[in-house]
Amino acid sequence: MDMNTLYGGFAAALISDPLWVMNVVSSYAANSLAVMYDRGLIGTYHDWCEMKHVLLEMDRILRPNGYTIVRETNYYVDAVAAIAKGMRWGCRKEKTEKGVENEKILICQKKLWYSSNQNSR
Repeated sequence: MDMNTLYGGFAAALISDPLWVMNVVSSYAANSLAVMYDRGLIGTYHDWCEMKHVLLEMDRILRPNGYTIVRETNYYVDAVAAIAKGMRWGCRKEKTEKGVENEKILICQKKLWYSSNQNSR
């Protein structure tokens, strides 16, 4: 998920890889969704007030055992991790490259849900 994209450059750079990038245009910037759609990329328009909705949509789209990577300030990474753990995703926080102290990377994996009743059968 490229949370503050302008024209989808990150997704365009990875176009030949077997993955997809959700391009997110911030409500605090110019709405460039049309440019991304013209490039054949996927995207959405939101602000962080809708964080729960974006994560729920990601949970709906992401396959079991699929990964999502979020790079953001420590405050938002912690907020996303709290919601993701509530959705039973496994998450770990990593440091970014040297010199970028105010951002962290959150790597989450959607887990397969098992009912506790399956064990009693």
